[in-house]
Amino acid sequence: MSKPSLLHVVKSVIAAAIGVQSNKNREIDFQHGSLPAYVFVGLIATVLFIFTIATIVSAVIGG
Repeated sequence: MSKPSLLHVVKSVIAAAIGVQSNKNREIDFQHGSLPAYVFVGLIATVLFIFTIATIVSAVIGG
């Protein structure tokens, strides 16, 4: 198998973050994936999540 696509990496990071990553996909990630790609996508996802929560909280409290 070749390197996982960017879409696969994004799906894998999101699935792992919410706790629904399948064992099959986890094995593919560890055998064929690139650690820097997963770290980079994970950091981007974390920043987007924090920004989204901060925006929602700001909108709710009116500030």
